[in-house]
Amino acid sequence: MSLALLHWSFAIPEIWILAMACVLLLVDVFWGKHHPDLSFALALFSVAGAMLLTWGEMGRTGTTFFGQLQMDPFTNVAGLFVELLTFLTLLYSRRYLQRRGLYRGEVFVLLLFALLGALILISGANVLVLYLGLELLALSQYALIAFQRQNLRATEAALKYFILGALASALLLYGISLLYGLTGSLDLARVAEGLINSGQANYLLMLAVVFLVAGIAFKLGAAPFHMWLPDTYQGAPTVVTIFLSSVPKIAVFGLFLRILVEGGYGSLEIWRQIFVALVVVSLLIGNVVAIAQSNLKRMLAYSTVGNMGFLALGIVAGGQNGLASAFFYAVVYALMATAAFGLILYLSREGFEAEEIADLRGLVRTRPWSAFLLLLIMFSLAGVPPTIGFYAKLVVFQALIEAHFLWLAVFGVLMAVVSAFYYLRVLKVALFDPPAEDLRYGADDPLAASTLSVNSLALLLLGIFPGPMMAICFHALQGVL
Repeated sequence: MSLALLHWSFAIPEIWILAMACVLLLVDVFWGKHHPDLSFALALFSVAGAMLLTWGEMGRTGTTFFGQLQMDPFTNVAGLFVELLTFLTLLYSRRYLQRRGLYRGEVFVLLLFALLGALILISGANVLVLYLGLELLALSQYALIAFQRQNLRATEAALKYFILGALASALLLYGISLLYGLTGSLDLARVAEGLINSGQANYLLMLAVVFLVAGIAFKLGAAPFHMWLPDTYQGAPTVVTIFLSSVPKIAVFGLFLRILVEGGYGSLEIWRQIFVALVVVSLLIGNVVAIAQSNLKRMLAYSTVGNMGFLALGIVAGGQNGLASAFFYAVVYALMATAAFGLILYLSREGFEAEEIADLRGLVRTRPWSAFLLLLIMFSLAGVPPTIGFYAKLVVFQALIEAHFLWLAVFGVLMAVVSAFYYLRVLKVALFDPPAEDLRYGADDPLAASTLSVNSLALLLLGIFPGPMMAICFHALQGVL
């Protein structure tokens, strides 16, 4: 047996997370009830260790486990980002979980398994392995959403996500079966070779791509497959919403790259046409419906739909610049969403979730630093310079214009202007409305406060110096294309 086929170091972050999730499970069984901080510290150590291991593998390429997993620049860069976002989620979570009686090892175990699923989605080189990674991520999310069992809203959100998620998985699996029928293989390299031999104008390939794009669009939260997203974001515990809004976006973008770019040779024009329709619908529904929302988490959920439309603009552009700009947008949006929901979590207390827009009235008078961070977050989401959100939209529009989709770029700019209305409305309430006398925010949480400050200030710092992060994201795509 060749050592190259079982070069385990190429999958060392995944192996580490799996091993530490099992260790954490055992630690929680024996010591979790009396020492919950031990489980929390072990989860932080596990994710930090994965980040160090991923960093140590930078620059290496190859496959392992008989070609089932691969390592390339995208695997390392995207893996490092999802590990960082999971680490931020854990830093935000401690006091929030304690106040709600959810500070238990099972939550951290589920987060680690969800992270493992995301890493497999990013590094998979076999269609079936990608599907298993997707299901591992999804099943962990279902359990996390419903973990607050006494909360009927959370249970309803988990049930809705589970039922619709099962439908999306079925669509994706049917598309995979069609690919297998066309090529006779599940390995991405052989699938691409099989599609070259079968010809590009194959109607069965078109049908397969339609099912695959539908499944991917659902997992991203793009319209018209977004119906689960507002209720899930609102009903889930806020710390779970932080994870939902960030890590899966990068992971599912990785799924798209692997299955439709690497494996779907000759299908560019097919999925490009489908994504054009997704862009138009997502930008319209996401940005227009968000205006009518009074609940901040629902508004941010519809904002996610709109932002997935902006991400899909890069996918429509295609090529090196288009896909790299889409990846850059996915990373930037994940950082912005983490900060936005992190602010809601920080202001919450037991019995009060701080999730209505009206709950932010007069925030500048009661919590001036939080109001400043809110300003940075909303400006970045709206794409106001010099925040990083501005450059994320800019590179997507540039890629579209280079690909001769001028009309779509103009439409995207108009929708960006529409989106600015509901982001600035939040700032109006926080900065100019008088504070309510009966409004009392959560007690100060030093860990969440410092995490929120770093997370939000990074949006400004990365906007002032966007070059290094853009270069990293553009370099990552060279290993895929």
